[in-house]
Amino acid sequence: MIEVKNLKKEFKMSKKYPGFKGAIKSFFSREYTVKAAVNDISFNIADGEVVGYIGANGAGKSTTIKMMTGILTPTSGTVLVNGVVPYEQREKNAKDIGVVFGQKTQLWWDLPISETFSLLKDIYDVGDKEYKERMEFLNEVLELDEFMLRPVRTLSLGQRMRADLAAAFIHNPKIIYLDEPTIGLDVVVKENVRKAIKLINEQFGTTIILTTHDLNDIEELCSRIIIIDSGSILYDGSLTQIKEKYGYMTNIEVQINRVVKYEELCFIKELDEKDTSITILNNKISINFNKNNISIADILGKLMAKFNIVDFTVRETSIEDIVKKIYRSEV
Repeated sequence: MIEVKNLKKEFKMSKKYPGFKGAIKSFFSREYTVKAAVNDISFNIADGEVVGYIGANGAGKSTTIKMMTGILTPTSGTVLVNGVVPYEQREKNAKDIGVVFGQKTQLWWDLPISETFSLLKDIYDVGDKEYKERMEFLNEVLELDEFMLRPVRTLSLGQRMRADLAAAFIHNPKIIYLDEPTIGLDVVVKENVRKAIKLINEQFGTTIILTTHDLNDIEELCSRIIIIDSGSILYDGSLTQIKEKYGYMTNIEVQINRVVKYEELCFIKELDEKDTSITILNNKISINFNKNNISIADILGKLMAKFNIVDFTVRETSIEDIVKKIYRSEV
């Protein structure tokens, strides 16, 4: 569906000099610096995949998406989207894709949502029957009826995001690019938007590329993630694989019926001296351990044999913790 090969994008910028004299010199200077926003990236995305494309601010995410949508032309390398070179065949590519930008809208500000959808129907040449079926589905999953006749400028952020998602899907695109689709939304609206994205993917097999800083979006929606930093790919694989590879540290917190001393827990440390650490606060014991070397059952079994356990909780390394470590080059 999407083939990206040795993709590179460089931006040429006028060289800046400090101070007032430097500003004057910069104005007349013909010296330039070259910044590589995307540096030799390659990946393939299959039909129907939901892929999280994530990275810190300035990592090159948006630049890559703009080349895949045809807005930007690469400095070198190639992009094929459904067999089309997007920056060479922009009109043909536009019919196969939908785009949602969390901080921008494609809706007409003063028009009711219903008229915006009618205009998009004509622009994309969607048949009456197809349009009716699609709007029935979108009304059901996004609950658009409550604000269908209201101008865009009167909508809340959550309502506008639902309308933007519907607008991107009116022509039933093969691919949807979602850039921060849940930014600024409350918990309930976020959950509704995520459910809608899942249903669209499941029912129509739509390929979805999601860029977001909310890693809960990634965990709930994506089977695969691509992590990018400084224009290069750091990781490309499944969520399961990244957790197995980098998320092996687990924490168990146990509450017992009395105050405990560190010396009483030496037997836990002996299970795996290298990767196990213990913290005690009154009657609460926090144990960090490598789940590849010790099982939760091993630890609980040892503790239950010695103490009266009141309660316990287990916390595995989250995808957010793993991504932070990758950004910091700690893995």
